[in-house]
Amino acid sequence: MKTAEALVKIMVKEGVRDAFGIPGAGINAVYQYLADAPIKHYCMRHEEACAHAADAYYRASHRIALAICTAGPGATNFVTGLYTASIDSIPFLAVTGQANTWQLQMEPFQCVDIAKICESVAKKTYRLMDGNDLPKIMQEAFYLMRSGRPGPVLLDMPLDVQQQEIEFDIDAYEPKPIENILPSKEKIDIALDMLAQAQKPIMIVGGGVVLAECEQEAVRLAEAMQMPVITTYMAKGAIPCDHPLNAGHVGIQVGQPIGNRYFLDSDLVLAIGCRFSDRHTGDLKVYRGERKFIHIDIAPEQIGRVFEPDLGIVSDARTAIEALLKGVTMRKLGNTQPQRIQSLSNERILLARRTNYDAVPIMPHRLFQEINAAFDTDAMFTTGCGITQIWSGQLQNVGKTRHYLPSGGAGTLGYEIPAAFGAKVAFPERTCVAVVGDFGFTFLGEELAVASVNDKPIIVVILNNAYLGLIRQNQKTAYGYEYAVDMPYNQDGRIDYVKVAQGYGCKAERVFTPEELADALKRAKQAACCYVIDAVCNQTQLCDMGGNLAAIKSWAPDD
Repeated sequence: MKTAEALVKIMVKEGVRDAFGIPGAGINAVYQYLADAPIKHYCMRHEEACAHAADAYYRASHRIALAICTAGPGATNFVTGLYTASIDSIPFLAVTGQANTWQLQMEPFQCVDIAKICESVAKKTYRLMDGNDLPKIMQEAFYLMRSGRPGPVLLDMPLDVQQQEIEFDIDAYEPKPIENILPSKEKIDIALDMLAQAQKPIMIVGGGVVLAECEQEAVRLAEAMQMPVITTYMAKGAIPCDHPLNAGHVGIQVGQPIGNRYFLDSDLVLAIGCRFSDRHTGDLKVYRGERKFIHIDIAPEQIGRVFEPDLGIVSDARTAIEALLKGVTMRKLGNTQPQRIQSLSNERILLARRTNYDAVPIMPHRLFQEINAAFDTDAMFTTGCGITQIWSGQLQNVGKTRHYLPSGGAGTLGYEIPAAFGAKVAFPERTCVAVVGDFGFTFLGEELAVASVNDKPIIVVILNNAYLGLIRQNQKTAYGYEYAVDMPYNQDGRIDYVKVAQGYGCKAERVFTPEELADALKRAKQAACCYVIDAVCNQTQLCDMGGNLAAIKSWAPDD
């Protein structure tokens, strides 16, 4: 059979059921076999959106999807999507078309070395030069996507190789099994000793816990030890909002007062599946303080990458948590901080940021209060970058894991809407909401057309503050000036997002008051189509943040 047909058969056997792509001359030999495969293809409107949709599809479902496009500029448009997924440890398969092998050194039309370009933003890249190598490469590619720290893989396919006749039997192809990375027993014992000696231990649940699907096990370990649970931004929703051990987020931007306080008051940090990113830690001297750290991660290179922990354990999150829970039970370790635990639920309420502003234009805080009130715990949310994303991380209540799907490490504007579509494809029965700023809406907003024509209704809430809000805040607070960040036309009628949305097959409306916003959200939920709400918000409101966890400045007004 032809290499292109073998590729499709292998993807089906590896479990790929959905594809996000744009056909073109450089990849049409593969599309010929996609047409009859049990893989549903969605024709996107921009190649970057193909990657974001496949990315969020996995974040929601933990199933690998295909992003596929043609050569040249189509392929280079994948770069941002691959980076967005890679930094957040999200796997998907990216397939790009390419010129014929005999043309590669001749600078033919739409020929670029995309495998070389993407080496730093994918877990691995391949250029297939002989179709007979495809089975081995695909077996390795799917293994790499799923094993260790997950991530996307790119396969670049020259056109003549796509059409090459090869000997291949799909029945002889078997996916490569994923081995379980077990923790060192000696290190688990040391970790238990450290937990036994601590007076105020806390647990940090990172995105690796979500990827390992062991959120409930992590909570059980925390319950056994009576430790407060702090989530990183990538693990938002991993513990129910009202759980008595939920101590919120830690961070200098999306962190919450409750999380920062409980973290700073700890003497031991059990961190599982997190990277200690700079927006989480802030100033490392303050973050590290006098407390001790146990860092558990599946990727050896993550241990000590930012700072050396007192104990590093390379392990799959689930097996490490299970080993610790077994040890805690055997040693009968228990609550060393009863007063802290007893007051946690009340402190969470007392320290919560205020959201009940009645002002017009709408305060951003109030926008998220209305979002929290409008949607139940089954709703999924996506968000991309900027001040809107920070408010979302600080203020949104998400009660279930894999229901908050942000661009974390990359902070990618344009991720929001195609990601919402990808999540909706994964779970058509769930409500999916993209929360986006007015500037971010103009990045890949055309993907609303894809959701509309495929009857996958998503809701888009635009926080329209007519500014590049986060950039303005940085200019004013760090440098004392403001330039090139105001966009008054986004509110004064010259730019009409309602008409834009309607042009893409959506229902849409603009709202000016909290009451109008609440009513619009009700209509959006009841609509059987895509719905866009353009919420006119306070233009100059700044967002709480700081350089270290002990010095977060609040900009919220008192009245």
